[in-house]
Amino acid sequence: MDSLSLIRQPVAAELEQYRSLFDSALQHDDDFLGHALAYVRQRRGKMMRPLLVLLMAKELGNVGEKSLRSAVTLELLHTASLVHDDVVDESQERRGQRSANAVFDNKVAVLLGDYLLSLSLLNAAETENVEVVRIISRLGGTLSEGEISQLAVIRDEEVSEEAYFHIIHHKTAALFAACARLGAISAGGDTAYVEKATKFGELIGICFQIRDDIFDYFPDGNIGKPTGNDMREGKLTLPVIHALRQAGNSETQLLVKKIKSGEATAADISAMVDFTLKNGGIAYAEQTMQRLHDEAVALLDDWKNEEVKEALHRYIDFVIKREI
Repeated sequence: MDSLSLIRQPVAAELEQYRSLFDSALQHDDDFLGHALAYVRQRRGKMMRPLLVLLMAKELGNVGEKSLRSAVTLELLHTASLVHDDVVDESQERRGQRSANAVFDNKVAVLLGDYLLSLSLLNAAETENVEVVRIISRLGGTLSEGEISQLAVIRDEEVSEEAYFHIIHHKTAALFAACARLGAISAGGDTAYVEKATKFGELIGICFQIRDDIFDYFPDGNIGKPTGNDMREGKLTLPVIHALRQAGNSETQLLVKKIKSGEATAADISAMVDFTLKNGGIAYAEQTMQRLHDEAVALLDDWKNEEVKEALHRYIDFVIKREI
């Protein structure tokens, strides 16, 4: 059995219930909107976020309707944010598939994202839990803040680890923290459990983003060379930030300016990738991930359900070791 199957095992039946609810939400009688929703539906992915919701609820006993709805509302919000992000970043592809804005156009993608957001809020309301609605509403704003902060950082010539983590805390970390928090709250967890679950989710989110950023420095199977997608978008992530701090010079500062202004050539980006690899950027990012991993694992000491506990251990291991 592969690692993802082992992680899903404690909530395998509940995950099928979630899939059914999620798929039914993404249907519409209108042919055009129905077609757009079907495209979103078939790009479901690994379901890491709803899986975390369900595992956190399972620790407290049976996973009920409120937890299932919480998983659906969270994933709908996440999907809406991805559709909007692709428009903002002018991305034509996401994980090897054409983005919604590439298949349709920017106008349709923006409206599709808005529709998904409305579905998310509707499912939140159906939990009949005001705190679930509050978490989802705040998360939507937090994700937008993170995106705006990222655009501001691109315009700023200064490069700092502090700014990097500020963005992560308002994007990926906030998303995973909300997953864990929703799972705990929807299943009736006490304050101590809710806060511990939230912290675990936050740490997972930071590790998840760092791992994603590391991918950008290594060969893509389709093109045979480092992708450098983040740099092409003006983004400087943890590996290169560390390398610049360790060995930055006037030449690399010029490259930073070109990357942030959108004037960097393919050769410029390749040079910055090589500089990062040669100056310990990847090793530093991996060490940071491992430290956060260990902090997250320590939080699981008080978990009572051994099957869930083992699945969460596997979950965080998968996040830092995954290859895509």
